Amino acid sequence: MIPTNTLHIETPTLHHAALSARLGKSIYLKMECYQPVGSFKMRGIGAMCQHAVNQGKTRLVSSSGGNAGYAAAYAGNQLGVPVTVVVPDTTSETAQDRMREQNAEVIVHGNVWNDADEHARAIVAENDEAAYVHPFDHPAIWDGHATMMHEASQAMPKPDAVVVAVGGGGLLVGVLQGLHAVGWADVPVLAVETEGAASFYEAHQAGEKRRLSQITSIAKTLGALEVTPELLTWFTRHAITPVLVSDADAVDACLRFADDARVLVEPACGAALSLMYRHTEALADYDSVLMIVCGGAGVTLAQLDAWQEALL
Repeated sequence: MIPTNTLHIETPTLHHAALSARLGKSIYLKMECYQPVGSFKMRGIGAMCQHAVNQGKTRLVSSSGGNAGYAAAYAGNQLGVPVTVVVPDTTSETAQDRMREQNAEVIVHGNVWNDADEHARAIVAENDEAAYVHPFDHPAIWDGHATMMHEASQAMPKPDAVVVAVGGGGLLVGVLQGLHAVGWADVPVLAVETEGAASFYEAHQAGEKRRLSQITSIAKTLGALEVTPELLTWFTRHAITPVLVSDADAVDACLRFADDARVLVEPACGAALSLMYRHTEALADYDSVLMIVCGGAGVTLAQLDAWQEALL
């Protein structure tokens, strides 16, 4: 059952005729880019923020590479509580501006999300009235993200595979929870990352959590040095295939998807979408595919064009 009275909206699950014809498959798109903040983060972060305020917290403090912070800022604005978002210096000015437009205080700290996260936790430790809003590692977040699979199951036939981008792993955990909840536990998942931000790939290969030494991908919203430990519990419970693509693949997919769907998404989302463009071999065994279009608000067309030129 899909929860009511949420901050996120129900997004369409679209059968894309042109992409389906081009690939010789049935391609379905879960359009999380249509959330109020432009990404799937609204589901999980919104749920966690509501939970915190219901528990009596009067301030929200989030760490983010961009989208989680924007979702927290939006949620706080809707709930009537102040929000502080700590971001690394790699977070785009576009993303920072959108947080400020939602009346959030934005603090820039460190070079990667993990640095920003440590600072956010320190702020919360000094304020009993503040709630720490993790971008991907909390049961309320996973439950919130799982709702997209409830919606998809009501809008389409059971797919042969689901394709999802992976950063810290919160979206993937939610998708896996949702698949099991709706009776699609046997549907395999292709988990896509960019080279240089492949914390899930490294963990999956090792069978245990691995910490990257640095993030070198331009897909900074995939830039967690390690995934949530919860994701590791799914290795033996569900068929998950990690897929690595390049930054160039991700940017190319963003631009081509903009033509195909008239929607602008970040390279973090483009990583997953690249399986419909430069990496179609990954879909060879599946006749029906659900693509999670996770979105992203911290990008402009000019940025995508500049990245594409730099990556040529």
